[in-house]
Amino acid sequence: MGNQFEFTVITASENEAEKLFEVAITEIQRIEKLLTTFSNDSITAKINEMAGIQAVEVDEEVFQLIKRAQFISKITQGAFDISYGSLDKKFWNFDLQMTSLPNPNEAKKSVALINYENIILDESNQTVFLKNKGMRIGFGGIGKGYAAEMAKKKLIEANVESGIVNASGDLTAWGFQENGEPWTIGIADPNQKNAIFSAFKITNRAVATSGNYEKFVIINNKKYSHTIDPKTGYPVSGIKSVTILAENAEIADALATPVTVMGIDIGLDFINQLKNIGCIIVDDNNKTYFSNNITITKNH
Repeated sequence: MGNQFEFTVITASENEAEKLFEVAITEIQRIEKLLTTFSNDSITAKINEMAGIQAVEVDEEVFQLIKRAQFISKITQGAFDISYGSLDKKFWNFDLQMTSLPNPNEAKKSVALINYENIILDESNQTVFLKNKGMRIGFGGIGKGYAAEMAKKKLIEANVESGIVNASGDLTAWGFQENGEPWTIGIADPNQKNAIFSAFKITNRAVATSGNYEKFVIINNKKYSHTIDPKTGYPVSGIKSVTILAENAEIADALATPVTVMGIDIGLDFINQLKNIGCIIVDDNNKTYFSNNITITKNH
């Protein structure tokens, strides 16, 4: 998945832990094979290949994942959209050569094929159809969290009572540490990747962070992140990182990007309307914003 996965389990012996890690790794590899866009054999590749031609029958797991993704697209009014795979990449090469923004009309054209409403799901035949030729779906905004949850499920089935699955910062934790305390989770400082700017204790919760501190460009003294607004085709600016706390990693992962796209006010207002979901936003001036239901210990 192009991401690093880390597993933590509390077990009686190291030997047992090694076996459990294998169980989790096998599950992550299974999901990667299923969802990847880097192989022509995956179901994702088949769906994309048949865009504008015909519907593709998929198994229940993939169908339900796409259905949940579609629900998130609806509630975020398209700020989350798995058809982002259709984005014309030639405009957004976040490398050192990028010195100016593309023409707004060209940028808009680059996202013309992105529209979750053109992903047609047929429940009775369990098929997925991309309405327009050239449309592409990808699971970059939800796949990591989904894989983390599935690995956790396998570990729980193997009787692991306490553990963490961390998919490059999208993590899900359950049970307690050896001392009986909840797990302590740190949020990376957007300005120094290896420093922590705040920490909180969680159990049976998930956390996901989306940040522009790894990929961005500065044009006319303004910082643009690698997150593209699917409506305008322009990269978003103003937010350094968004952290979501939710009941599972799939939802946390899927909500982090749309909040970045929505911006601070609309993003917080949106999160405040959702049950059991919290949000922390850091803007480009290092100001921190919290949704209504977050209490946090700040590290000084």
